[in-house]
Amino acid sequence: MRIEVIANNSVEENIFEAFKEEGVAKFYTKFNGAHGVGTSGPRMGDAIWPEENFVLVIWCDLKEALGIERALKKIKGQFPAEGIKLFGLHELSTSALLTGEKQRMIEYKPDELIESGALESIESMEGLPITPHPETGVPDVPDVPEEPPFHLPDGLGLNV
Repeated sequence: MRIEVIANNSVEENIFEAFKEEGVAKFYTKFNGAHGVGTSGPRMGDAIWPEENFVLVIWCDLKEALGIERALKKIKGQFPAEGIKLFGLHELSTSALLTGEKQRMIEYKPDELIESGALESIESMEGLPITPHPETGVPDVPDVPEEPPFHLPDGLGLNV
């Protein structure tokens, strides 16, 4: 899956330290000087809105994605006023390309995933014992298949 992290430059070092502690995001592409307007406000790098963001793009499996989520949740807890967003885009499989199925982008919010049933469907996968991480509550998932057999509920995210 493709993970995108968009965060304020002020927490970049903290995020990379948290990734190192979790053992995730060893391979990534980073875009500096990202400008835009999100739920945390404008980041334009100018005299009026001087802050800037950076963007990370990471291709990983579900197990690593959950580790990235745990790391970012920890940093967001330390810096609640800073913009830190995590998005995921599932790869198109060959069958999806043939059937015309669209990719789905979701913003990872553990509570909403649990309420929607998306995490429940992962938990129901035979042979995958999933337990919440003691600090963050995000599930630890051992040895997840490359293309997990679950479907995100309609209305969770955007079709692109």
